[in-house]
Amino acid sequence: MMAAGPLLLLLLLGAAGPGLGAPGQGSGSGSGAALREELLLRPLPAGDVAAAFQFRTRWDADLRRGAVSHYRLFPKALGQLVAAQGVRELHLALTQGFWRTQSWGQPPLGAPAGAELWVWFQDSVPDVDKAWKELSNILSGIFCASLNFIDSTNTVTPTASFKPLGLANGTDHRLLRYAVLPREVVCTENLTPWKKLLPCGSKAGLAVLLKAERLFHSSYHSQAVHIRPICRDASCLAVSWELRQTLTVVFDSFTSGQGKKDWSLFKMFSRTLTDACPLASESKVYVDISPKNKEKELLEVTPTPTSLHEAVVQGDKRTYAVYDLLSPSLFNSSRSLNVQLKWKRPQDSQELSTPVLHAQRYVSGYGLQTGEISTLIHNTHPYRAFPVILLETVPWYLRLYVHTLTIITKGKENKPSYIHYQPAQDRKRPHLLEMLIQLPANSVTKVTIQFERALLKWTEYTPDPNHGFYVSPSVLSALVPSVIAMKDVDVEESPLFASLFPSSDGSSYFVRLYTEPLLVNLPTPDFSMPYNVICLTCTVVAVCYGSFYNLLTRTFHVEEPSRGGLAKRLANVIHQPTRGAAEDRWEHTCLLLPQGPRQPDTMYCLQWLLPVLLIPKPLNPALWFSHSMFMGFYLLSFLLERKPCTICALVFLAALFLICYSCWGNCFLYHCTGSQLPESAHDPSIVGT
Repeated sequence: MMAAGPLLLLLLLGAAGPGLGAPGQGSGSGSGAALREELLLRPLPAGDVAAAFQFRTRWDADLRRGAVSHYRLFPKALGQLVAAQGVRELHLALTQGFWRTQSWGQPPLGAPAGAELWVWFQDSVPDVDKAWKELSNILSGIFCASLNFIDSTNTVTPTASFKPLGLANGTDHRLLRYAVLPREVVCTENLTPWKKLLPCGSKAGLAVLLKAERLFHSSYHSQAVHIRPICRDASCLAVSWELRQTLTVVFDSFTSGQGKKDWSLFKMFSRTLTDACPLASESKVYVDISPKNKEKELLEVTPTPTSLHEAVVQGDKRTYAVYDLLSPSLFNSSRSLNVQLKWKRPQDSQELSTPVLHAQRYVSGYGLQTGEISTLIHNTHPYRAFPVILLETVPWYLRLYVHTLTIITKGKENKPSYIHYQPAQDRKRPHLLEMLIQLPANSVTKVTIQFERALLKWTEYTPDPNHGFYVSPSVLSALVPSVIAMKDVDVEESPLFASLFPSSDGSSYFVRLYTEPLLVNLPTPDFSMPYNVICLTCTVVAVCYGSFYNLLTRTFHVEEPSRGGLAKRLANVIHQPTRGAAEDRWEHTCLLLPQGPRQPDTMYCLQWLLPVLLIPKPLNPALWFSHSMFMGFYLLSFLLERKPCTICALVFLAALFLICYSCWGNCFLYHCTGSQLPESAHDPSIVGT
């Protein structure tokens, strides 16, 4: 670990958690709980539309003391979870798809593909790892997700990338746990429990638009839960708890069959708004109508909005049409609200601006032994350079060669100002690599590192190993310089989409980006071979053993051809089953009586049982189990087929007991520990066969 450029590091880390109990986090005085709901509609390039829902429940209670027994708006399941597990902050995101930053711009709230969970625990928690495991299992049951697969092999403790977003007295990274499941699939069973946590459910307010059939027929879907403590008022003498439930979805009008860039609430959600949630103190719909060209307005929104709101969001000046669902005049003309947006003229793709910060990640190489992970970080700002923290989490089965780490910017080596590396342990923990990299203006920085693929045990492969193994995406945290100066505003008065990461100063804003998850192929054995070997072995054993046993136990009779008429042949056919059964019963007896000229030997059963005790055991100890199984099946088949008499069975069992008990002779049931192996058993040419 190196420490260089501490000023840049402290500046970046201090702004990563901009909501650390700043004044204005509360609404002044007041007690109890309050609910705010908000919908942000934002047109994207190429006809896409992003819809971001935010439901904020604020509760003026201290859950850390665990003395709360009455829950009104705050979900009881989450409140008891925070109090029981000693949680200070909880952030959970379930995402299906990938946010295309270069085409869609900066996301309202970034999240990686799959499931992401990072939690800050309180200082009073004695065992953080145990609380982390219990917390992930409980959340798995609440949200019907596979969070129970979070364990030490995919959990890391970052030191710089994640800071508390709420009120915090310290930033001891030992109380932080972070994990990502990039293969997690998000579907309706995850959305249903998420909606049940809302005070009004999906029966009233903005939540009526959350129709699963439409939400999952989209290009991108992400739902999240954020719990953090905030200041109750400007003096910050009391603590309140904030629960934010966010849902971001991107609709593609071309895939939905419209073929136009015009859209409406009914076209996207198949529903309209009829009223606000009765428990909400604020319910608003924001429509981004910011023109790309100030001379001509591109967008036309209907019906007429209640008001207009201008703000600087993520470094750009935005204009929003606001619809207040609590306004009595909004539903006077019609009983429902169906916001529609039309383009006055075709949008020019050349007017679309590229985000200041975006990144790509890919894996290169050939074969199944070595490879290389590359990350491209773009800074498109024309004249400002800024630092960025890069977090890499790589599974243990990709063994990194840290000495091959290279950072190239504009053809020159770019040394990181801060680096933290924690090597992986096989089947225990992944690789963790954090770096603070300075990005020059208008540059592309390439970070590469080589790795070697490990060979897993056959029980560690997934059910579809040829599909590949997922690698968690990289996380980029940065303070991006803003072209337009931003003003400090009251968090309670600003929209929800601009208050989770408020600006610490007027010159920059915080951005957290996620790259694509990687799909890496590992050396995979042919899992069809064991099945083929089992089938072939069972077939050979059944055929050979069955034929061998029939030859040993079956008696053959020479039957003279019967001569007679038709009546004699019919009589033989009728009486043959009865005669055959009588002969079988006669042959199965051990002490046979004289039967004319044919006199079988006495003690017929023992001549097939005694050789079992005399067959020598194999010299190779690895074949003893197979030898015992063969003898056992032989005896079982003999008992079922020949049905030996009681005297022979008792004689055989007595001999077997004496041989095995005295450890003398060939006991096929087990090997006596005190007996010595013959000299030939130590011959490698014999044992190795």
